[in-house]
Amino acid sequence: MTKSDRIWTAGMIVIGDEILSGRTPDANIAQVAKWLQVQGIRLTEVRVIADDMDAIIEAVNILRERYDYLFTTGGIGPTHDDITVDAIAAALGVDVVIHPEARAMLEAYYVGKPGGLTEGRLRMARAPQGADLIRNKMSGAPGIRVGNICILAGVPHITAGMLDALTGELEGGAPLISETVGCWVAESEVAGILREVEDGHESCQVGSYPFFREGQTGANFVIRSTSRDELESCVDTLCDALATAGWDFTPGGI
Repeated sequence: MTKSDRIWTAGMIVIGDEILSGRTPDANIAQVAKWLQVQGIRLTEVRVIADDMDAIIEAVNILRERYDYLFTTGGIGPTHDDITVDAIAAALGVDVVIHPEARAMLEAYYVGKPGGLTEGRLRMARAPQGADLIRNKMSGAPGIRVGNICILAGVPHITAGMLDALTGELEGGAPLISETVGCWVAESEVAGILREVEDGHESCQVGSYPFFREGQTGANFVIRSTSRDELESCVDTLCDALATAGWDFTPGGI
């Protein structure tokens, strides 16, 4: 197996009572997943857990061993209930320290701002001992990278900035690319076609995503692969099979 053939994987933990209560909709799973695909890493498992020390420690220790990378979002802010750093440090068996570079970033960011660098804001410079920082041009408070764990903010636009700073920094495989074919058909009627098409293209995965619109049932079929040639071959085969079966389809999806 060559380096490009290897499948690199990631797990993700979304941390926050506000997510579980329904008060705040999660927007980070989708953007982390899409970003990882471009890096050649597949998001394989996501857990959403409360602001609970024991629950975070347990999930971190399971997922950091199971996957090449672990991403967490949420719980690294300035308030007392932001306990992600403490939990991850405990999971790793290391102390929490004030990271000198993070402190300098925050000091520079809060110059001239009301209150300056308060004790609460200084909490955002805390990191597990031995950690590196993930730059954050949005708010000054950095993300954290320790071992194979990337600790990101929970606010989606700040998370996006941290992901941008990580672009190209992680080892991964070939990016996962995809194409979509839409069809006004119940997926149960084409299940056999989808299975045969996927079986004939070992490097491709075919997913079916049904919908109901305008009083009609349809589905979008998403084909994924790391090979552009294999992907195009699979799409052509699927379109030919749908046409032979007498179904109208729309390249690009409906």
